[in-house]
Amino acid sequence: MQFKDVIGQQELKKHLIDEVNHEKVSHAQLFLGNAGYGGLPLALSFVQYLFCEQKGESDSCGTCPSCHKVQELQHPDLHFSFPVVLAINKKSDAFIKEWREQIKVQPYFSGNDWLRRIDVKERKPVIGTEESQEIIKKLSLKSYEGGFKVMIIWMAEEMNATCANKLLKILEEPPKNTLFILLCESQEKMLQTIISRTQILKIPRISTDDLTKHLKQTASVSGSAIESIVGRVEGDIIAANELLGSSTEQDENRELFIQLMRVCYKKDVIPMLDWAEEIASTSKERQKIFVNYALHMFRQSMLRNYTDHQLTKVSAEEDQFLKNFARFITGKNVFDFMETFNDAHYHIERNANTKILFTNLCFKVMRYIHFA
Repeated sequence: MQFKDVIGQQELKKHLIDEVNHEKVSHAQLFLGNAGYGGLPLALSFVQYLFCEQKGESDSCGTCPSCHKVQELQHPDLHFSFPVVLAINKKSDAFIKEWREQIKVQPYFSGNDWLRRIDVKERKPVIGTEESQEIIKKLSLKSYEGGFKVMIIWMAEEMNATCANKLLKILEEPPKNTLFILLCESQEKMLQTIISRTQILKIPRISTDDLTKHLKQTASVSGSAIESIVGRVEGDIIAANELLGSSTEQDENRELFIQLMRVCYKKDVIPMLDWAEEIASTSKERQKIFVNYALHMFRQSMLRNYTDHQLTKVSAEEDQFLKNFARFITGKNVFDFMETFNDAHYHIERNANTKILFTNLCFKVMRYIHFA
C-alpha cells in the first residue's frame, strides 16, 4: 500500500517519511486512534516505504520487488499479529489467508468486520500467550533480506496480560533493525509498561475536506447525502462506509429519530414504551449507529439555529424535518440531550439492559424537549 492510497493524514505521512529518510525510525511505535482514521493503512504504507528499493520524496515506488511483496502481504520480513478466536486457533498465522483477503478487499476495517470474517459465532477474539511466543520466535531470526524486520500488532489492546508481559523485554531490547508497530484504539486497555516502551503516534480524525473529497470520488450518492454522512461520522471512514452501504438504514435512523421526538413531545407514554422496545430488539451495533445519528441531528439543529442554515450537513429529507424541529433544540437543553445520548452509547458498549436504557432515555427526552 502506498501513502497516496491513505485518505488524508498528510502531516503524519510526512512525519513517517522523514523518519525513514533521516534514519530515525523508532524501534517501537504505537499508532493510537480509531481504526476508521487509517492507522493500519498508514502502517502498511510506512513499511512499504521503509522496504522500497527506489524511494521517492513522498512515496514508495510501488513497482520494485519489495513493494510488490508488501502489497501482496508476502514480504518475508513483514509479520502480523492480530486478535483471533482461541477456540478455532491460538495463533495469527492460522488466519493469515483471511487477513490478506480482508486487507485486499478493504484495508479500513474494524474489529467487528474482522470478527465476522473469521468466526460465524462472533466470539470474542484475543491475542493470547501462544502468540507472544510466536512473535519472539519470528523476531529472533535474522532478516531474510538484510534490512528491517517489522512486526505489526493490530488491535494491540486485545493482548491478554500474559502475552503483553512476555513481550516487555523484546520491546525494550529488540534485536537489531527490528521495528514494532502496535495499533490501538484504546490506550486505557493497554498495559502502562507496554505504552512506556513505545513512541506514541496519535492518529487524528480524517479531516472533513479529505473525507468529503474521497467519498465524492468513490461513492455513487448525492452531494447532500455525502455531506450528511460526513457530518455524522466525525472523520471515521469505516463509519462512513457503513452508512453508504445501506441507504435503507439511513432512512430507518431518520424515521426512528422523528418518531422518538414526536412521541416524546406529545408525552404519549405507551408509544414511547413501544419505541424503546422496538429499538432494544435490534443489535448492539445498530443501536450505537442510531445513537450517533441522534447526536448528529442535535448538532445540526444547533447549526441551523445559530448559523442561519449555512453550516448544516444534512440530506434533503433531514433538512425538511429540521425546518420545524430545530427550534426545539436550544442552549437550554442541547447539553442535556448530548450528555444523555453519549451516556447511552457508553452503556450500550458495556452491555447494559437496552430495554431499560432506551425506556429511561425516552422519559429524559420528553423532559428536555419541553425545555426549549
